[in-house]
Amino acid sequence: MPKVWIEAALNGPWTRAKQAGIPIAVEEIVADGIACAEAGAAIIHAHAYDVTTGHQKDDWEIYARIIEGIRAKVDVIVYPTIPSPALGQADTVKRFGHTAELAKRGLIEWAVIDPGSVHFARFDDLAHGGIYQNPHADILEGMRIARAHNVHPSYAIYEPGFTRLGAALAAIAPPSPTPVYRFMFSEEFAWGFPPRETYLDAHLALLAEAAPGAPWMIAGLGVDITPLIPRTVARGGHVRVGLEDINWGSTQTNEALVKDAVQNVRKAGGEPATTAEVRTALRSMDAARGRS
Repeated sequence: MPKVWIEAALNGPWTRAKQAGIPIAVEEIVADGIACAEAGAAIIHAHAYDVTTGHQKDDWEIYARIIEGIRAKVDVIVYPTIPSPALGQADTVKRFGHTAELAKRGLIEWAVIDPGSVHFARFDDLAHGGIYQNPHADILEGMRIARAHNVHPSYAIYEPGFTRLGAALAAIAPPSPTPVYRFMFSEEFAWGFPPRETYLDAHLALLAEAAPGAPWMIAGLGVDITPLIPRTVARGGHVRVGLEDINWGSTQTNEALVKDAVQNVRKAGGEPATTAEVRTALRSMDAARGRS
């Protein structure tokens, strides 16, 4: 029976104006993270917020409170995001400053490192859009932190070229900790692939060439990836759900989305992995890649 990692992405950068049900206060994020872990998630991803403005705030001390609050109750992997340069954090070191601080303190095991840039536009608002920029210097800084502190890169694969660059950068000696390739599907945004099996197979064909045996999961933004879960389980992949990823205006909760994922994984013949099983699998992959 395949062990399937389930990740819960709790909030994202959307603010409550776009996704009303997201948690933004530390206490709300902690409670949601605990509930998702108890429902079957082995991994929690969260964005920190300034509750006075209702906008994302990437302060390592806020993230530390979130991580420590969740892990005081459940043993789960918790990791932060990185800000977009559009949020005013264009300086490479500052953009990854909170990641470095959390890594130095041993508070994170995974980190967002997105190996490429992508044009963001919504089909329902094509008059507006912009570039989610990840300059090469930023990507290298993220990889430097990962190597220095034994943190696993969590790659968001918005477009196929992200897989090729991510694999190449991870293989530079000494190899980085094993990256997790998160295939980003979408229905509401005009990038990448819609959530269809044929496109999942395309991602996997490229991954098999670029990084054979690498761990991967299905995810996305503005999308319901539930229809891809049976194919994902059959092909040895993992699943991310949550209010960051689901279509805007969802009335579901993060806990309910995790419970639905657990049910669908089991229907497909899989079993949700524990956090300990995720860590064990990654240690084995690291050893195979020559990473002690």
